[in-house]
Amino acid sequence: MNPPAIAIDGPAASGKSTVAKLIAKELGYTFINTGAMYRAVTWYTLQQGVNPTDANAVKALLPNIPLSFGKEGAMSTVLCEGRVLGEELTAPETNEYVSTIAAIPEVRALLVAKQREYNNAEPVVMEGRDIGTVVFPNTPFKYFVTASEEVRAARRAAQGLTDSIAERDRKDSARACAPLTQAADATLVDTSDLSIDQVVAKVVADIRAKLEANA
Repeated sequence: MNPPAIAIDGPAASGKSTVAKLIAKELGYTFINTGAMYRAVTWYTLQQGVNPTDANAVKALLPNIPLSFGKEGAMSTVLCEGRVLGEELTAPETNEYVSTIAAIPEVRALLVAKQREYNNAEPVVMEGRDIGTVVFPNTPFKYFVTASEEVRAARRAAQGLTDSIAERDRKDSARACAPLTQAADATLVDTSDLSIDQVVAKVVADIRAKLEANA
């Protein structure tokens, strides 16, 4: 049996990344940012001059894509030919096409396999859009973090990102492969009127209670 896997799902700018990082720190687990993985594939696709809307062309890149996935300290990293990617992952063009790339089944299959590898040897807190439904469907630690569209749009603007929250939601929820959806057994966590500390405390308390119950 693998170590615990904490699944944190939710829409863009819901606060799930910040919450997941702090939960991982509190528990001493490794934080895995799956969004960075999809952004890396998107960035690389654009770097190769491939149209992200051409699924067949994107698929042709995958067998030899020079991306690797590691970690620094307790956080996951994405590398291209040995170089850790950073600002490239939040560039406007990357941001524009990441939902398009993430909708390609072959991309998701490749990255889900990589995501599961992290949990083979250690406990993880993993955030994304299909962690509780696809990556770790059997984990008892599932949380769907959300907030009102207005709150999320304000958070997105504060990050300097100008994409439409409603459009990201539509693309992520409507895609045929692994759409954004709350797992039936996930705990809903609305962060609209809660501080980050309150959200983290609530989720960590629930995780610890479940760990004690299963000990």
